[in-house]
Amino acid sequence: MRPYYPFTAVCGQDEFKLALLLAAIDPTIGGVLVMGDKGTGKTTTVRALASLLHNSVQPFPFVNLPVGASEDRVLGSINLETLINDKRLEVRQGLLAAAHEGILYIDEVNLLNDYLMDMLLDAAASGGYHLEREGLSAWQDSRFVLIGTMNPEEGELRPQLLDRFGLCVTISTPRDTALRATITRRRLAFDNDPQQFVHAYAETEREMNRTVNLARTLLQNVEIPDDHYGEVAGLCVQHQAEGMRADILIIKAARAYAAFQNRLSVSVTDIHHVAPLVLAHRSKAAQQRTPPQQSREQRPSPDRGESHTATHLTI
Repeated sequence: MRPYYPFTAVCGQDEFKLALLLAAIDPTIGGVLVMGDKGTGKTTTVRALASLLHNSVQPFPFVNLPVGASEDRVLGSINLETLINDKRLEVRQGLLAAAHEGILYIDEVNLLNDYLMDMLLDAAASGGYHLEREGLSAWQDSRFVLIGTMNPEEGELRPQLLDRFGLCVTISTPRDTALRATITRRRLAFDNDPQQFVHAYAETEREMNRTVNLARTLLQNVEIPDDHYGEVAGLCVQHQAEGMRADILIIKAARAYAAFQNRLSVSVTDIHHVAPLVLAHRSKAAQQRTPPQQSREQRPSPDRGESHTATHLTI
């Protein structure tokens, strides 16, 4: 089986990689929406994360949901062969159930029909769904990390759906010539000899896998100092974020980031490090100041404190 490109070999996508890792550490964050140019390695990076977290002891499914998939394919259906031959009802598993404890990936998520989008977002929030078919009602476990990509030029997501994604990242084509050269060099090396390339990153992949699994273990033990809730509330008010979802998600993302850094307490730096990922698609203040075409790389960012790249991400 052809190996996938190593997650730790992906370079120039630090913010995207961090968002993916936080969502994998705490799936209740609600997934990641990725906006940006075609050909910037979005699918490669998501597949690389699934490969990083998959092993023989702990499988980590990766399910690619096509935008044109039927309701039966997404939710499941009655197994007609069993019904005809054995005269009993049996569920044929849908893509949502197949993604249980893994990643559900939707390229061009803005083109998915609204009904299916609502269903999968509800499943992501509740950990499953009821499959209702002729004479059959069955609960399907479906806890997954939802990753959606889209090009805003091809259509927007409804605001209600946009808000359901926990984190949002905008990716643009790199302008730095040295970075572009490194990306090209690594990709050609992988295409020329995938096994050798994967072997070269085997140790960094194992270390990243250990770091993520440890973070998952630490997550519920990470303390959040009481005054940090006020810090988060102030950020959300400043950015004119509607509702309370942003407050809750910043706290969750900061807690996951602290666990990722192998710490048992959230710092103010953690909050400011992850807040842009939560507020990117919720900040009315930023929308009023920034033209739609301007990418997040061009916007001022808060003080990020210690670099996760230097500590954990090999690029």
